[in-house]
Amino acid sequence: MIESSDRKQGGRALVADDHPLTREGLALAARAALPGVSIVAAGSISDAVAAAAHSTLRMILLDYHLPDARGFSGLLTLQMQAPTTPIVLVTASEEPRLVEAARAIGAAGYLFKSLPLDHLAERLRRVDAGERVFPPGNEHAPALDDLLARLAKLSPAQRAVLLALADGRSNKRIAHDLTVTEATIKAHLTAIFRKLGVSNRAEALLAARPLLDHDAP
Repeated sequence: MIESSDRKQGGRALVADDHPLTREGLALAARAALPGVSIVAAGSISDAVAAAAHSTLRMILLDYHLPDARGFSGLLTLQMQAPTTPIVLVTASEEPRLVEAARAIGAAGYLFKSLPLDHLAERLRRVDAGERVFPPGNEHAPALDDLLARLAKLSPAQRAVLLALADGRSNKRIAHDLTVTEATIKAHLTAIFRKLGVSNRAEALLAARPLLDHDAP
């Protein structure tokens, strides 16, 4: 039987998954774990960002494989939009390298979709209580630590530009999407290249590939 914590009540939880049945299952787990919570559903990162912009969220449950995300770009984007909200990756991908990368980036948890409903709820309760919840693993990637240290030097605006680069957008399109001038984008790119230790767009994307590419080693 699933028990409820009385630590918090109410609020909203965002469930971002592109499969309706999976969203409903995750919503059930969230309702069981988070007393009085109401569920906001999203099928894409763009929908999730819009929801996060209009709601104060208690928790975000995020699928790693969303149609408009590349690697951890969805997590990074939502971290910028909702920096104080715990984000839990709930995914079918059980690779240790992804678990360790999610932990390093700052996810609040990494849960497998294969877990029974009551196990999911138990882990979500722990996240709601302030824990970070991950499956056991011992894969460590020193190169990822170096990348994260360099990414930490980027401002939120610079991270947004880097993520936009990963989508193949031009400077003009990025400027339009971020409602700034092209000159501002060029200034951000100069700062990004310097902080990542690269000299052009291609090298910047290659440097960030471990976080932005599903198949990166």
